[in-house]
Amino acid sequence: MNISYFCNSIFLIINCSLLTNYMAIPTSRVNVPANIFIDTEKCTGCGLCIDVCKDFGLEIVNHKVVKSNKSIFGCVGCGHCMMVCPTGVIAIEGRTLSPVQLFDLPDKSTVPSYESLLSMLQRRRSIREFKDKPVEKEKIDQILEAAQTAPMGLPPSDVHVLVLENKTQVRTFAVEFSKYLTTIRWMASNWFMTLMRPFWGKPTDEMMREFIKPVFDIYVDSMEKGDNWINYDAPLAMYFYGSPYTDPADPIIAATYAMLAGESLGLGTCMLGAVHPFIQNGKKARIFREKWGIKYPSREGLFVIFGYADVHYNKGVKWTFADIHRVS
Repeated sequence: MNISYFCNSIFLIINCSLLTNYMAIPTSRVNVPANIFIDTEKCTGCGLCIDVCKDFGLEIVNHKVVKSNKSIFGCVGCGHCMMVCPTGVIAIEGRTLSPVQLFDLPDKSTVPSYESLLSMLQRRRSIREFKDKPVEKEKIDQILEAAQTAPMGLPPSDVHVLVLENKTQVRTFAVEFSKYLTTIRWMASNWFMTLMRPFWGKPTDEMMREFIKPVFDIYVDSMEKGDNWINYDAPLAMYFYGSPYTDPADPIIAATYAMLAGESLGLGTCMLGAVHPFIQNGKKARIFREKWGIKYPSREGLFVIFGYADVHYNKGVKWTFADIHRVS
């Protein structure tokens, strides 16, 4: 996208929000602000809602909270004011949010300790070998329920999920993906990469030759022999992706939550990042997405596969970050 056009669009959204309060940051689900309702008679004027509203949409007037005219984007429907209010005098309606969605937070005593959480994270391995045993529907629902608690850049969540609920669906996806790859395999040909090297530079050229080309080879050639290296015939697979409006991090965070939920339910899990980039651009990619009900191309996306592990590890490895710079 042209940077100047992007900046002008942002300034237009902000200015319209300040002047009319009818504009709101759009997603693929909504493009208008939520509505704020306040029972001023019961309001105690504690100000907690103002503290948590980062849109400056509320203020205190005569010891009562009221809607302000200083809102930047209009109410985005995060619900923080409604959730923090000790007397329940605020209701948010819109942007898929409603007071009926409120629930009491679980007691702190039910929260796992750091030690127990770390133990689960340390025990997790990337599993690609699964027993021929389906994942129960109840567990699929639990994984999705947990993943929907993931934080997001902007509510409502613009994460979309493709769920392949059994081994047959997972295998069929892999077979059709392999066939699709054969139609674009020229992208990994030596002549094309040599032609493009001056344009995309050394790092991309190295990635294409050392990773992308081998991926084409192993995905297509192995599938022709009956070996599924694409999604390993897992009993369950979920593809998390966004829309043109989605914060790029949102699908990755939701996928991570799903992976951890699967671990907590006794399932082996593995994140697969190589499918997503191949189905984003071009007419053939669009046709493939449409066939599988994938609604949008997405800047970021991730597959997670699940199943009952057919291999068990006895040791873990202490990994490190490339760098940790602590500012003193």
